[in-house]
Amino acid sequence: QVQLVESGGGLVQAGDSLSLSCVASGRTFGSYAMAWFRQVPGKEREFVAAITRSGVTTTYADSVKGRFTISRNNAKNTNSLQMNSLKPEDTAVYYCAAVTQWPVSATTKCDYWGQGTQVTVSS
Repeated sequence: QVQLVESGGGLVQAGDSLSLSCVASGRTFGSYAMAWFRQVPGKEREFVAAITRSGVTTTYADSVKGRFTISRNNAKNTNSLQMNSLKPEDTAVYYCAAVTQWPVSATTKCDYWGQGTQVTVSS
């Protein structure tokens, strides 16, 4: 099993940057691709970004492409989501997930989920 814990969320102003971290424990971290999703109350969960097991390939939702960067450090069992040029529409609870399939989309069945971290962007 894999346990995931997110951190780094907070309140920022539009145009600011924020970095989210996901720390994993349990089954070998490098066996899974990692992804970030976000969700606003009353709306469907939205795919944000994903990274392959090796960390060589990444993919992003069109809404965050060019602004967000996902990375991972398998030796430390962590992955990060660097968010730049934040917009009010980025406000959501962000979730880290471990997956065994590629590519990753909004409907991907994720093996493990973190508890989420709140990101709020004011205008």
